Amino acid sequence: MKNGFLQMIQTTPNELSDLLQEGIKTQLENFKKSFDLQNQEVLLTYEETCEFLKINHTTLWRWVKGGKIPCYSIHNKRYFKRSEIMECLTKLKQ
Repeated sequence: MKNGFLQMIQTTPNELSDLLQEGIKTQLENFKKSFDLQNQEVLLTYEETCEFLKINHTTLWRWVKGGKIPCYSIHNKRYFKRSEIMECLTKLKQ
């Protein structure tokens, strides 16, 4: 503990500022990595996709069949990538 205290006394204000900036930068990078892991690809079920888009099953079925929204399947279960749904949305001109 004394060594850390002595080192702190011998640190100039500029060095202390640099140390703090480096520490904050490291913490922000770690937070970003953690945040990116939390935001990995989210798969939605058929029902969740309908709820997300506020549409009925028939509309979603038509959009999938027409190729407007990509769909994935495992053992007769259908899934949708949330990011791809967001990409399918088009901005309207005003």
